Amino acid sequence: MKVLKFGGSSVANSENIKQVLSIVAKTSKEHKIAVVVSAFGKTTNNLIEGANTALVDIKVAKEILETIKNLHFQVIDDLVKTHKNEVIQEVTSILHRLNSIYEGIFLLQELSDKTLAKVCSFGERLSSYIIANAAKENLDATHKESRELIITNDDFLNAQVNFKITNKNITSFFDENTHQITLLGGFISSNIDGKTTTLGRGGSDFTAAIYAAALQADELQIWTDVSGMYTANPRVVKQAYAIPEISYEEAMELSHFGAKVLYPPTIQPALRKEIPIRIKNTFEPENAGTLISKNPKNGNEVKGISHIEDISLITLEGGGMIGIPGFSKRLFETLSMAKINVVFITQASSEHSICVGVYENDAKKAQHLLDETFSIEIDRKKIKPIIVENDLAIIAVVGESMKNYQGLSGQMFSALGRNNVNVRAIAQGSSEKNISAVINKYDAKKALNTLHEQFFEEKTKQLNLFVTGVGNVGERFLAQLQQQKKFLKENLKLKIRVIGISNSRKMVFDNDGINLKNWKEALENGEPTTLEKFHKKVKESNHINSVFIDNTANQAVSEVYEKYLRDSISVVTCNKIACASNFDNYKTLKHVSRKYNASFLFETNVGAGLPIIDTLKNLINSGDRVHKIQAVLSGSLNFVFNNFDEDSTFHDVVAQAQAEGYTEPDPKIDLSGVDVARKILILARESGYKMELEDIVNNAFLPKESLQTTTNEDFYASLVKHENHFQEIYNEANNKNCRLKYVAEFVNGKANVGLQHIPAEHPFYNLEGSDNIVLFFTDRYPENPLIIKGAGAGADVTASGIFADVIRIANK
Repeated sequence: MKVLKFGGSSVANSENIKQVLSIVAKTSKEHKIAVVVSAFGKTTNNLIEGANTALVDIKVAKEILETIKNLHFQVIDDLVKTHKNEVIQEVTSILHRLNSIYEGIFLLQELSDKTLAKVCSFGERLSSYIIANAAKENLDATHKESRELIITNDDFLNAQVNFKITNKNITSFFDENTHQITLLGGFISSNIDGKTTTLGRGGSDFTAAIYAAALQADELQIWTDVSGMYTANPRVVKQAYAIPEISYEEAMELSHFGAKVLYPPTIQPALRKEIPIRIKNTFEPENAGTLISKNPKNGNEVKGISHIEDISLITLEGGGMIGIPGFSKRLFETLSMAKINVVFITQASSEHSICVGVYENDAKKAQHLLDETFSIEIDRKKIKPIIVENDLAIIAVVGESMKNYQGLSGQMFSALGRNNVNVRAIAQGSSEKNISAVINKYDAKKALNTLHEQFFEEKTKQLNLFVTGVGNVGERFLAQLQQQKKFLKENLKLKIRVIGISNSRKMVFDNDGINLKNWKEALENGEPTTLEKFHKKVKESNHINSVFIDNTANQAVSEVYEKYLRDSISVVTCNKIACASNFDNYKTLKHVSRKYNASFLFETNVGAGLPIIDTLKNLINSGDRVHKIQAVLSGSLNFVFNNFDEDSTFHDVVAQAQAEGYTEPDPKIDLSGVDVARKILILARESGYKMELEDIVNNAFLPKESLQTTTNEDFYASLVKHENHFQEIYNEANNKNCRLKYVAEFVNGKANVGLQHIPAEHPFYNLEGSDNIVLFFTDRYPENPLIIKGAGAGADVTASGIFADVIRIANK
């Protein structure tokens, strides 16, 4: 014997019911079955709405009734052929009685629990009768009223079952029933006097479990619109998957904490009889679903992660509680008398406070009642007035085997901390099947994804990127991401998604990840942007492992880094302005990065994709000290002076450098030496020295007129005007058999930048193209410096440096 239960979504319309009948037919070939069905679609909600509306407007109530009638007659028309007239007549009679009840509500202006229970029962009475007659077309089926079998007390809307009478009724009926299939309505029952009652929330599941237990069924199947109990809510966690097997206790814990596939009381009758429960998908019947049993096969030590939103935390706190018995009793007694459900409890070992979690819509009432209960202690300052915190959620990690594994709590809270999810309260039962934490409701989605990645996706880490600036560097960076997508997943077990992109005009967001094959089109069709709007959108997205990437040279963008870091969003930037700003701001960004556990990486500030800053950090972290740095740090200036000679003009070489992407958008930044000064300043600071940009001596080679221009057009015009000046600089070096290099030097706390004549024996002499070179003289490298050399400019290598910083964050 098997018991199958089909929920409202499974019987929402004719097409869905056909699928149900197909499953019933297949199952009944091998087993005698009892089929419990819910009301069609939203029928129960419509019935309740009709009853409430009848109190004020009977005409509107009858319009709602007409909607209910149309749905049921449509199903009859679609599925019932042989006994159609008989079924129509019976359903018409049932709806006529419902209409009379609505009219009674209107005339009496009263809607009691008894009447509402009767109204609610019509959904299952109609659905089970109609589906039974549809099944009779091809199957050996019959219909039985659950109200005749399940007997309860007089709590009409949340009735308690009299199992002694109910079990006897069920077994007697099925002993005499010869049909292969029996259709029964869920949720409905009656008291000892035959008055209609209902089983409350989850009543149809409970009904099915009652039948399964009474009949000692081989299996109870709950058919719904998802393929089992999931490791997390699949609507919130895209990577969630169905749990193959789970214990009764684990299923109860997950159901209690928001897994809506199953309602906890459903499990109790089956649990007592140790009847397996299988959760199946009506619309994907071939999926195995989830098997709930006493001894499931071993799986992950954590079986699932669930949560409840709209929670309030109520705290009873004060020194007057210490050592005084009775406070807990009075607290819970007050809430119990008011029928306020407590979903979370934790108490400090010092007895100084007790925290309980209740549903938010009960919080105000609970606060008022508890303030009254403890009014004397509050007036005497022995305890504080009741503290209520709203807009919270409870997140729970569930698994029966968790007690056998050390460090799970540490993993849970470390993962939440890394993503700036603040934990307000913690509870763990002595059975260690559940670790629960109260968090901000706003962080629930992030917390679920964080913990799912921690416990179920250890092999694949997800990073969510928000990219601003999609010029040369930004465009190359996105292209590299797209190119390496498969490699990252297969070799580094890393999934990188770009969630947001912006330029100076538009921004576009997609929480599932922007398609990098057509991001330009998406951005062009995006919404207008500002730095504030982009930051707000990133914060609202609230993704795990979020990274803000700045591919600009914009000062305003650099000024928002602190906001991102304070939101625990890592920052990766090739923009040198922030790290070369005043020293206090530089230190603040470093401090905030550490405090909020958000990486602040800027490898490309010096040397594009060369590992200069990373190497320097490793030296300092390992205890080395830097005494001197000599470097050619401008790929653009190196390109310019490697290509400038008596046969070319300075103007043309600079224009070529800009066209090939070696200079900043404003080439004067490079040629004035400001860019190089910023780079040596950053290296000095990373070496542990306190310096400001104005401390660096800048020996400029540009004419004063060129330095004072305000537009690129005027700047280039000044280069043409002063061509002789540049030729003289070149000839002076050439006559000495030297090459021109723009050199940055830092020696024992002092720094300068400027054009130098480099002789043939110097390491800088043969530096070609746009290459950079850095010489670190340290305690460990006092005479023969540590040398880093390579391409130091260009969109591709800068983008690869940005990419490398993203990988560093992933490996953190």
